[in-house]
Amino acid sequence: MVLGRKTRHHPGGTTVTTTTTTTHHPGSAGTPARGRAVGTKPTLMQRLRGRTAPRAPATTARPARRSRFGGGTRTTRAAPTTTPRRKTSMSDKVSGAMLKLRGTLTRRPGQKAAGTRRMHGTDGRGTRRYY
Repeated sequence: MVLGRKTRHHPGGTTVTTTTTTTHHPGSAGTPARGRAVGTKPTLMQRLRGRTAPRAPATTARPARRSRFGGGTRTTRAAPTTTPRRKTSMSDKVSGAMLKLRGTLTRRPGQKAAGTRRMHGTDGRGTRRYY
């Protein structure tokens, strides 16, 4: 007997091999003819194909409970915040690329990020307008 080697599954059940004993577990009476136990995890292909067996009919659920006083509660969503941008020129893109390269070579991530912001127009330049 070789340690760490898996034993073969036989139709009557499984054989468990350990370092000290070999125990035979007989198959349960509730297993189907194909050898799969009831309630085992479906394979990837079975999950991709979906359920083929008809489902049980849905029970009729009672309607949602309404508020006693007036209408239901309304939740308001906050507007998504957008980063203020500006139109970048070619000189902004070139100087941003140089700044980014300089930050990469000198191992300064802040300078590298500043170059990226300048290239994308999100560096905050041109946001202060005084009328």
